[in-house]
Order: sequence, then C-alpha cells, then structure tokens
Amino acid sequence: MYNYITAEEAALFVQSGQRVFIHGSAATPLHIVNVLFDRAASLEQVELVSISTFGDLQWHKPGVKDAFFMNSLFVSANVREWVNSGRGDYVPVFLSEIPRLFSSGALPLDVAILQVSPPDEHGYCSLGTSIDAAWAAARYAKVLLAQVNPKMPRTFGDANIHYTRFAAMVWHESELPSLDYSAKSNDVIRKIGANVASLIEDGSTLQAGIGAIPDAVLSCLGDHRDLGLHTEMFSDGVITLMEQGVINNKYKKVRPGKTVTSFAAGTRKLYDFLNNNTSIEFLDVSYVNDPTVILKNPKVVAINSALEVDLTGQICADSIGTYQYSGIGGQMDFMRGAALSDGGKPIIAIPSVTSKGVSRITPVLNNGAGVVTTRGHAHYIVTEYGTVNLFGKNLEQRSELLISIAHPDHRELLAIAHFERFKRQAKIKAH
Repeated sequence: MYNYITAEEAALFVQSGQRVFIHGSAATPLHIVNVLFDRAASLEQVELVSISTFGDLQWHKPGVKDAFFMNSLFVSANVREWVNSGRGDYVPVFLSEIPRLFSSGALPLDVAILQVSPPDEHGYCSLGTSIDAAWAAARYAKVLLAQVNPKMPRTFGDANIHYTRFAAMVWHESELPSLDYSAKSNDVIRKIGANVASLIEDGSTLQAGIGAIPDAVLSCLGDHRDLGLHTEMFSDGVITLMEQGVINNKYKKVRPGKTVTSFAAGTRKLYDFLNNNTSIEFLDVSYVNDPTVILKNPKVVAINSALEVDLTGQICADSIGTYQYSGIGGQMDFMRGAALSDGGKPIIAIPSVTSKGVSRITPVLNNGAGVVTTRGHAHYIVTEYGTVNLFGKNLEQRSELLISIAHPDHRELLAIAHFERFKRQAKIKAH
C-alpha cells in the first residue's frame, strides 16, 4: 500500500537554492539528512533551518559547508561549531514565534524533512516526540519528505499527518537519540533542586525542561499534590510523578486533566511511556508557549537556566560573549507567562560557578553576550547557596541579593564591583 523509496532517491527532491527544514531534537531524521549531505557536490546555496538537532549530523563531510548554510533557530551542540564558522548563523526568535516565520513568509520553506511513526490503519503518521515547529513546517513547506521509523512513539495532539501529504517516504528503523542526565547529578545540583522545589506549592503548574537541574527538582516533588504540567518539553523525570498521580493536572485551566507539551527527549523508557499515551497532548509550540495561554493556568512555576546573570538581574542564556551557544528558545515565553499567572513564579536556577570555577553571577555580562531575559522580567534566582527574589528590588538591592547567593570564593570581588558602582558597601545577608 505504501510506496517506500531509498534515502538516496528522497534526497533528490532537494534542489539548489532551496530552504529546507530539518525536524529536530529526538526526531532528527539523521538518515535522510546525512544521505543528502552526500549530494553536496551537486548542490549549492541550500539553506538548512532547524530548532535543535540531536545525533551524528555529518556536516564535516567534504563539501557540505560549501553547499549548505546552517541557519539555526536554536543552536544545539552538534551544529554549534558550524553555526559559528562563517557558514552558518542564528536567528534570534522566541520559540513561540517560530511557526509564524513559516506562515508569514519571513522564512518560507521549500522542503521539510521529518521523522514520523509508521502510518496507522487510517494512513496517519505521527510526528512523535517533536511537534514544536515541525507542525507548522509540515503545513507550510511545499514538499514533505518522511523518514518512517517504527521506533518513533505515536503521540497525540497536533501530531498526525496523512501519508498522502508526503512526496516521498523512506523506511528506516533506528533507535532515537537517548539523553540521560542522572549521571550528571551532584551535590550542587541536588541542593539547587531542593531550593527550587521548596518554592513549589501544591496545585502548581510546572514548566520543567530537560537537564540535571530539572530532574533534580522533579525528584524532590514526590510528597507534593495535584501538580500540573504545561511545558515546552520534558524528559524522564516526569514519569514517576505521573505514574504516582503527583502530576494529575487537576487544577489546570488549559487542557485540564492533560499533560501539555510540545516536544520530549530522554531515554527509551520515556519514548515507550509516550507511545499511545492519551494523557499527554503534543501541541504546536505557538500555542504551548504563548504567554497569554500559559498565564491562564494557576501557580505557574517556570524553571529555566542561564549561562550568566549580572548584578542587576540581566540574564544571558544563549551566548558566551559573541559565541552563539544555544538560543532564546522558550525561556522568555514561560518567564513572562509565569509572572502573569495567579501565584506564578518565574525561576532561573544555576550553579554558582562554571565547571572551571568561573562565577556565573558577574558584575556585568561578558562583552557581546545576549540578554535573553531582561532585568525587568527577572524574579527568582536560585543557586546552591540560596534563593532570592529580585521583583520590586532596585539595582543596589538586586546586587546585594545576588552577591549573597554567589559562590563564597567570588563574593569579595563582586562586593568590590558593587562598591564601585553604588559607592556604598554591600550589605550581604547570609542564607
């Protein structure tokens, strides 16, 4: 019934001068894309657009950077060097507004390469783990190519695409990328997790992404009750809480009784948990991350991270100086949505120092650093040394509060910077 072709044949649908969307995260269609890279010698000026991609994207192959330009909407580790090489770039954009890039014609798409589940008895494939902006890409791209993978879980919401929409389908069975942050936990991460968890009340609606800190927070919530989950993404950390009924979405106003997300990434355990799970809705990120939607839920707790925070509360989460490290993503969508929610708490949770011992709380941001969350949007800042709330505090008060949760080895230099700026000694309260 279904006419499957080879990846080599599917790659021929891409022509020079086209803009091509690559499905992202755990759904990255590595097989078709890497075969497409083998065509580099016959192509020129092909622009690739993606949010984040996982796995071995073989852009180091000869000729790839000459034929392809990576225009990233969120920079992931496997293309970070490419984006910063001069043959790539980054588009600053809120995650919630990426679908509008495609629908408005700001970034019209010629081709979208997607990874989907096999068609069901009605001929519908599922976008699986990553609906995010792929739903919009599937609607607005002129040509759709499908990598059909029986390992892709079938999810519900804005996830279904009829097989007749695809110009070509390639059958390729392979495991999805596996992400496990449990090994990265340590005493610092656990202390941060406990500090954040202490801010979460029963009946709260959570936004918690993937990473060691979100997992540490979730591990501390076993005694909580009636939590909701409305998040752009999640990982294995929510499974136990959902199975125990801690996350039951009882008090949510948006899709009550349902866990709402836009994409997910984790281990095989998570992908099996997602498969045919009708309690979870994967929805277009323009809806999930819309602050006017987020704020309707009660007690929204948005848990995000950062690369550095200056003493006035400016938050850099996407670059190290001018080096593009990641992207704006959904941080501001949820920080603002949580701030406007009844009883909401926007939180930035960070270790006090980097792996090299450099303070993440700094007098000023690094030269060229991007401000993802402005000081007007900053509220709770959490490190392993405590929690402070910057809302309503003037610049000097913010500086004193942030110094109090900085690493002790750096507080003296931060206090000197405070004095130079405000002409007064910093008054530091112990936590």
